[in-house]
Amino acid sequence: MARQPRLSLAGYPHHVIQRGNNRQAIFYSDDDRKAYLAWLSEYADKFDVAVHAFVLMDNHTHLLLTPQDDSGVPNLMQALGKRYAQSFNHFHKRTGTLWEGRYKSTLIQDDKYLLTCMTYIDLNPVRAGMVNSPVDFQWSSHKCYIGQQTIPFITPHPLLWTLGNTPFARETAYSKLVASGLATQHQAELTESAFKGWALGDAAFITTLQARTSRRTTKMKVGRGPNKPVPS
Repeated sequence: MARQPRLSLAGYPHHVIQRGNNRQAIFYSDDDRKAYLAWLSEYADKFDVAVHAFVLMDNHTHLLLTPQDDSGVPNLMQALGKRYAQSFNHFHKRTGTLWEGRYKSTLIQDDKYLLTCMTYIDLNPVRAGMVNSPVDFQWSSHKCYIGQQTIPFITPHPLLWTLGNTPFARETAYSKLVASGLATQHQAELTESAFKGWALGDAAFITTLQARTSRRTTKMKVGRGPNKPVPS
């Protein structure tokens, strides 16, 4: 069966996951991570894509992005993946593919899932047992949102402004939000939607998306026609 094209639409947050082939490491050193982030910044600017959040795990990455045109995320990921893989192979004297096929991605409803997705991204190193708290992990955007680090290429989503009237209030609220953890259901929804490419949101959100694309945006339930989106 032919695989569906990726769902990528301007103006919506995209949760993107890219893994190493056979789950192998894609970062051997801090220099690798610095190079990846430098090129992420470069291509985000080139293709007009806002980077809201990221985490660089040993063998995969998570990104939260909003493009200004439909091709923004595919263009960014293609350019970033190719350039980083070439550099990685050169400096580490290796050959062969670095990435596990195509990157995985989905669109999420911002007012329902954006902050949840950011929490999910921030807590990745904690779930992996790498650190006890996201603040202890250097290679994520978490410290940017709690006022401990400046990351020039990070663009806070407008929804962050609803957390407080001052920077300190927003930073405190965000820190508490992440500290409160993530429901198992939300973790499963965010993982499954990204890997299967189904949009994540309520019925009205899915209907709005489906009006903009001929690609099916959600999986079908038994008894439903192909033009009837399934509420998440």
